[in-house]
Amino acid sequence: MEQQLTIGYSPCPNDTYIFYALVHGKVRVPGITFRERLEDVETLNQLALTGELDLTKISYHALGHLRERYALLRSGGALGRGCGPLLVARPGTELEHVRSGTVAIPGKLTTAWLLLRLYDPALTNVAVMTFDRIMQAVADGAVTAGLIIHESRFTYPLYKLEKLLDLGEWWERYSGLPIPLGGILGLRSLGSDILLMVEEGIRESIRYARANEAEVLSYCRRHSQEMDETVMQKHIDLYVNDLSQDLGNEGTAAVRRLFAEAEKRGIFPTSGMPLLAGE
Repeated sequence: MEQQLTIGYSPCPNDTYIFYALVHGKVRVPGITFRERLEDVETLNQLALTGELDLTKISYHALGHLRERYALLRSGGALGRGCGPLLVARPGTELEHVRSGTVAIPGKLTTAWLLLRLYDPALTNVAVMTFDRIMQAVADGAVTAGLIIHESRFTYPLYKLEKLLDLGEWWERYSGLPIPLGGILGLRSLGSDILLMVEEGIRESIRYARANEAEVLSYCRRHSQEMDETVMQKHIDLYVNDLSQDLGNEGTAAVRRLFAEAEKRGIFPTSGMPLLAGE
């Protein structure tokens, strides 16, 4: 009898691209079927805190609070260079204005917020909202600046906003490592054998997407109907890369460094649990 696992991921094109084949049975993990749940990343972060999902995409910030219950898979994540969160504001805004104002952020467990805290702990006055509302809130003057993620990095000029800070560039200079944004977790209680099979299934799902892009992109399009086609393709090209296939030594080092920086500042607790599935 097959075991059904719940898997959470976002409707963002990189996630739907990666998981299409896995959840539609185009690639098989022996003895396992999947039931998907699509939510924005901060909702997924919160669901993971309760252990509601067997497998889920999360922000690496959230994983800092989840290591006792979940292990990190080496595939399916979003890491890279030139893909970090941006701090944007209306023209004429300076960074010192932001320190005395309010910053809209996409969630207190997002890696974007963690990176901003690492960059400048003085930026503490924040307003949490879903990522797709942030640019309009900045443009309307409801907040001083906005911390934007996902496809917003391609579209903020349409709102007549300017970039104040690229937190990805800062992290790359500071650490010399890729930017670890989001990863895939599995419940430790499932056991290493199942987690490692799922890890390989995700790799096969990405390979299927590369070989059958027209089919897969129609699924991505259904979940990003308001997104321009060019923006959708840019999103996939940026966030689905070699590190999505496998963290490798460099990706793993980036995650460990991010956690070390956060632990050093007391942002989240240390953990004696192994980071990766099968370790």
